Amino acid sequence: MDGEKTVIRPPSGEETVIAPQPRPAAAEAAPTPLLSVADGVFLMIGMIIGVGIFKAPSIVAGSTSSNAEFLLAWLIGGVVSLCGALVYAELAARHPETGGEYRFLERGFGRGIAFLFAWSRMTVIQTGAIVAVAFVFGDYASQLLPLGRHSTAIYAAIGVVAFTALNVAGTLPTKNLQRYLETALIAGLLVLAVAGLLADAPARPAPAGGSGAFGLAMIFVLLTYGGWNEAAYLGGEVRDARRNMLKVLVTGIVAVTLLYLAVNIGYLAALGLTGMRESKAVAADVMRLVAGETGAAVIALLVCVSALTTMNAAIFTGARTTWAFSRDFPAFGRLGAWRASGSTPANALLLQGAISLVLVVAGAFTPDGFSAMVAYTSPVFWTFFLLTGLTLFVLRVREARGDLEYVETRVPLYPLVPVVFVGACLYMLWSSVDYVRNPDYGPKFGAMVLAGLAVMAAGVVFYLLARRK
Repeated sequence: MDGEKTVIRPPSGEETVIAPQPRPAAAEAAPTPLLSVADGVFLMIGMIIGVGIFKAPSIVAGSTSSNAEFLLAWLIGGVVSLCGALVYAELAARHPETGGEYRFLERGFGRGIAFLFAWSRMTVIQTGAIVAVAFVFGDYASQLLPLGRHSTAIYAAIGVVAFTALNVAGTLPTKNLQRYLETALIAGLLVLAVAGLLADAPARPAPAGGSGAFGLAMIFVLLTYGGWNEAAYLGGEVRDARRNMLKVLVTGIVAVTLLYLAVNIGYLAALGLTGMRESKAVAADVMRLVAGETGAAVIALLVCVSALTTMNAAIFTGARTTWAFSRDFPAFGRLGAWRASGSTPANALLLQGAISLVLVVAGAFTPDGFSAMVAYTSPVFWTFFLLTGLTLFVLRVREARGDLEYVETRVPLYPLVPVVFVGACLYMLWSSVDYVRNPDYGPKFGAMVLAGLAVMAAGVVFYLLARRK
């Protein structure tokens, strides 16, 4: 404690008194718990809801055989996400330092797996996610102003270049702007749900059976629920976090699940399962039925703004993960350079932008760039989600041996909840690899699945080189 003297008694019996030293101001700095449960829920909803709900439903409709199966997929997505969020809450309580999965995996399985995750995030997971969002932006921007045959890819490339340049310059959107846009997005989704129910839907034939690939449908559903893992990092800023974080996690995911179900019921009411399968921009098509081209344009503009906001956030956080990992491995030291002007990791941003542009070009030569990026990232993404879930079991065993301290934030119904999460990860990993054998998607996107796995495997070689250096 400050103000107390420290007495050291060596074997000789003499006492050495060390005068108290003032604690550095930096040591006092810590996150302040200012967020209420309502604040935490709002932030969590904002982390989850992105542009996927405007694109994925049409693909999910093509992989399910009935309305009931379509809606069941979205309900299961909410349950799996809740289990995963509870697992991450305990992991974050055990290791609250910055780094997320990188630090969890390092503690659970060592530096090699942590390096492989960071490498894969840099070359597959985060860059693939950036480009997937960029293609959604391109789909909806093309509704407003088409630019020819490769309109979607052109818009995607413009978005990647513009926001990479913006981040290199050090210019970032304000928190208030992000909140306003998120509020507009949630309002737009509620309008869509109501509009779909009120739409004067044309008569449509009964839906023919889809591909019947339920695992494929779940890949896109869980992608749309993605972002809940970020909520685990709110623990240091929520009041009475030990008691309230579970309320934030449960309330946030339940709210998003209900919102997604409402929106998809609206989509079904307006377009039917067949109409959804045929749509490239399902939200715009619903609003076109209700309010004509003006309504479609308004929704397309809202989706474009949301996509750009999501893309900017992904570019910002992705580059900083690369910067942090490169400082742990000197072989990647140049990526750890921080540019004082603009206070930005410029080299990491430029590399991330270059990889993203390569992926845009690759996606442009597939039938659907968004689906191609999902195929590219999914096996790698679910591999590390699975390992992160297993990390909790490793840490619990160490705690039982007395190697780790007991933490109060713990997964309820252990081990059932983490077993459900790990089981879901295994199923999703298999489904994302099985993409190659799917008759509807394999010929179109199978090469992207193999490319993602090959790039991840290349990380093993780079780790061995980095370790030697």
